[in-house]
Amino acid sequence: MKKSVYSIVLADDVVEAIDDMAYSLGTSRSNLINQILAERVSMLTPEMRMRDIFDRIGRLMTGGPVNVAQSGGSMIMLKSPLKYKYRPTVNYGIELSRSFEGTVGRLKISLRTQSDSLIGMIGGFFALWIGIEGKYLRKLFPKGNPWSGGGASFTREFLSPNGPALSDEQLAEAIGGYINLLDGCLRLYFEDKTSAERIEERYKAYLSEGVLVI
Repeated sequence: MKKSVYSIVLADDVVEAIDDMAYSLGTSRSNLINQILAERVSMLTPEMRMRDIFDRIGRLMTGGPVNVAQSGGSMIMLKSPLKYKYRPTVNYGIELSRSFEGTVGRLKISLRTQSDSLIGMIGGFFALWIGIEGKYLRKLFPKGNPWSGGGASFTREFLSPNGPALSDEQLAEAIGGYINLLDGCLRLYFEDKTSAERIEERYKAYLSEGVLVI
């Protein structure tokens, strides 16, 4: 959706109220005004789609170990406690692109810790996980591995071959399903570091169900 700069006259009190609301929603004044006007004339903006997708992801996580920590703008933050000393928390940040085509978004995974043993465990899991994904998805990523990072911080791109044909519900279920799978396998790895075969079997079962976002 193309954007341009327009000059409009607004009451100071209105702008102040808009700014307060924008701050509480984690967005900008321009984006909020754009959303309000779009809703008024029944238009669907990328920001409205993102909000709907994030709401759906949040509902998908209800009752599970992964919970919504924060949502606003083009990102939602999820968190999941690990069964490890001091109960460290894994943070999952989901960013969506405005076009919803090609690379529809990215997943940022981080863990705040100074523990070398924990960082080593996390690194061991992601070395395994990235290797499994490379084995089964290599042909689908012409630009190479969708993963980057190291230590206790990793980033993965999400690709949608079907692009804008996917509905908000499909995108939410695909991304939410992937995070639940990843988090579940991470937990399994921490319970038993010899679980590589079971983790790969889970991943193969996930792919066999049909994946809309990879």
